[in-house]
Amino acid sequence: MVPAVFGASGVWLAFVAAVCGAGVCAAGLVRDGRGKPDDARLDGRLLAPVLLLGALVAVAAMEYALITHDFRLVYVADDNARATPLIYSITGLWSALAGSILLWGLVLSVFTALVVWRYRRRMRDAVVRWVTLVMYVVTAFFFGMMVGPANPFDTVSGTVPLHGAGPNALLQDNPLVAIHPPLLYVGFVGFTVPFAFAIGMLATGRVGEQWQTEVRRWTLVSWTCLSVGIVLGAWWSYQVLGWGGFWGWDPVENAALLPWLCGTAYLHSALVQERRGLLRVWNLSLAVATFALTILGTFLTRSGVVFSVHAFSESDLGPILIGFFLLVVVSGFGLIAWRGDRLRSPVGVDAPLGREGAFLVNNLVLVGFAFVVLLGTLFPLLYQALKNQAVTVGAPYFDTVAVPVGLVLLFLMAVAPALSWRKVDAGVLWRRLSLPAWVGVLTVVSCVAGGVRGFGPLLAFGLAAFAASSALRSLVLAVRASVRHGTGAWRGLVGRANGGMVVHLGVVVLAVGIVAATSFRSQAELVLRPGRVVHFAGHTFAFERLRTVNTPQRLATEALVRVDGGATFAPAVSQYGGPSSEAVGTPAIDSGFFGDVYLTWDATGHTGKSTGGNVVPTLPATAIALGVIVEPLMAWMWAGGLLVGLGGLLALAPGSRRRSKDPASSLAPLVAGAPGPERAAVGSDAR
Repeated sequence: MVPAVFGASGVWLAFVAAVCGAGVCAAGLVRDGRGKPDDARLDGRLLAPVLLLGALVAVAAMEYALITHDFRLVYVADDNARATPLIYSITGLWSALAGSILLWGLVLSVFTALVVWRYRRRMRDAVVRWVTLVMYVVTAFFFGMMVGPANPFDTVSGTVPLHGAGPNALLQDNPLVAIHPPLLYVGFVGFTVPFAFAIGMLATGRVGEQWQTEVRRWTLVSWTCLSVGIVLGAWWSYQVLGWGGFWGWDPVENAALLPWLCGTAYLHSALVQERRGLLRVWNLSLAVATFALTILGTFLTRSGVVFSVHAFSESDLGPILIGFFLLVVVSGFGLIAWRGDRLRSPVGVDAPLGREGAFLVNNLVLVGFAFVVLLGTLFPLLYQALKNQAVTVGAPYFDTVAVPVGLVLLFLMAVAPALSWRKVDAGVLWRRLSLPAWVGVLTVVSCVAGGVRGFGPLLAFGLAAFAASSALRSLVLAVRASVRHGTGAWRGLVGRANGGMVVHLGVVVLAVGIVAATSFRSQAELVLRPGRVVHFAGHTFAFERLRTVNTPQRLATEALVRVDGGATFAPAVSQYGGPSSEAVGTPAIDSGFFGDVYLTWDATGHTGKSTGGNVVPTLPATAIALGVIVEPLMAWMWAGGLLVGLGGLLALAPGSRRRSKDPASSLAPLVAGAPGPERAAVGSDAR
C-alpha cells in the first residue's frame, strides 16, 4: 500500500500548503490594509515549494502504481492492465477522471511556484500578493476535490483483481496521447495566471498598462500550448477514430476552442492597450472570461452532462465545478463593475480604419464567434434540463458561422500588419499591400486554371495567399533590418511582432489545409478482391490478403492493401486487453504533401462473422469492403499547427526592441512608491 499512502500524503500536503498559503496571503493583505508595516513572513512565498513537493509526491506515487500495475488502487485496476505497454501505463495518469484532476493539480502547482519565483523580489507589492492569493485559492480548490470526491488513491475493498480492466482502447492506439492532453492541460491551467493578475489589478485599483504587459506574457505561454494541443488533438482524432475527420464540433472540442478564442482576442487587444491605453475594461473582461471558460470546459468534460468520446464518465463533480465557475464569474465581473470609474481610457480611437480599429474588429469577430459556439454547446443541455427532451446542435450550425468568420480573419491578417497606428495614409497602405494583393489574385487565377472550382474555396485560397504574403513581407523587412544593424538574420524572426507573423503564417497554412480537405474530399466504399485492381479518385487499390496480429497488448486482423502500386497499408480491426474486449477500427493513412489516402476496414464486410460485438475473422477472405477517403492537403493542417507553436515560442523570446535588463524590473518603482511608468500612465488609478 506504499503508493496509496504516499499519494494520499502528497495530496494532503499540497492541499494544506495551498490553504495555508491563501490564509497567509490574506492575512498580509489585511495587515497592509490596516496600515501596519509590511511583514515579509505574510507573503506566502515559502509555501509554494511545499505545494509543489506535495503535488510531485502524489504524481510520482500514481505513476509508480501504474507502471508496477498495483491493482490495489481502484484507479489502477480500472485503467491499467498487465499487458499495457509502458508508454500507455504512464499516460494512464490522465486517462480517467481522478488522474486527470491530479495532473491538473500538478500543472497548477508548477505555475504557482513559477509565479512566486518570478516575483519573489516584489512579494510585498499588493498586486503580487493578490496574484499569489488567487493562485493558492484555485490550487486549494482542485486539491480539495482530490481530498474529497475525486480521490485518485482510493483502494480496492475486497479481493484485489489479478488483471486490471486496462485503458480505453482509443487511449492505447497512438502515442499522441502522451503529448496532446498534457499540452491542453498546460494551456488551460496557465490561464489561471492572467485571471489572478486581473483580480489583483482590480482589487488594488492599479489597472495600468505595465501590469497588462506581464499578463500578456503569461497568456502567450498558455495560448501557445493550447494551440498546439488543439491541433494535436485533431490529429489524434484523425488517426485513431476512423472517421476521416479532424473536428466534429463535439461539446468537449468546443470546450477547448472557447478559451482559445478569448485568449486570441486578448493577445491582440492587449497590444492596443499597451500602445494606446485603450480597451482596459475589454482586456480585463477577456482575462476573466478566458479562465471562466476553462472551468466551464472542465465541468463539461468531468461532470458527465455530455456524451463524448473525449469526456470522462459520470461523476459527482458537476455541482462543485459549476459552483466554482459561478464564483469566478461573479467575483471577476463584479470587480470590473466596481472599478468601472478607474477603467475609463483617457484617450479614444483616433483612426477607426487604423491598426487599433482592425484589432477591435478582430476582437469582435473572435468573441462573437465564441458566443455562437458557447450557445450551440450549451443549448442542448439547457433544453434538456428545461423540457426533459433531447435535442442536438450539429455541425451545420457551427459551420454556417465558422466559414464567414474564417474569411474575415484571413482578410484582417492580411491588412492589419500594413496599417499604421492613429492614422491611415492610403498611398502608404497601397504600397504595402499591392504586392500581397497581386499574389492573392494570381493565386485565384492559378487555382482556376488548375481546375479548382467553387466561389468559397477560391475566395479562401486567395485571401490565404494575401495574408501569407503580407506576413512574409513583414518578416522579410524585419530580417533585412536585423542584418543591416548587424544582429543577424535570426534576430529578425524573434520577438513579439515577428513571432506573431510566424503565427499568422501557421494559421494560413492550417486554413488552406482545412479548406482543401473539406471542400474537395472524395469518399467511397470499395469492394476489393485478391488479384484485382480498383481505381478511385486517381488512385489504385489492390487487396493482397488478411493478416492476424497477436501480441500481449493487441489482437488484430489486418487487411493488407497496396496503394498506387507502391507501399502496402494495413487498416485493421483491433482488440486491446484480450479477446473479450471491444473491437475498434484502426485506420491506415497514406499521407503525403499533396493529400492523404485514408483507409478503413470493417471486418464484418468480408467473409468473417461478428459475435457479441467482437469480430471473429474467417481466413482467407474472398473480398473485403474498404472505406477510402481521399483528402487533399491534409498534412498542411498539422504543419500549420506546428508553425503556430514555433511562432508562439519566437514571440516569447526577447526582441531587438526589448531592453537587456529584466523587463519586470520596470515595476520596481511602484513597489518602492516612486513615480514609475505605470503611475504616470494611469494617474489617479494608482493608490
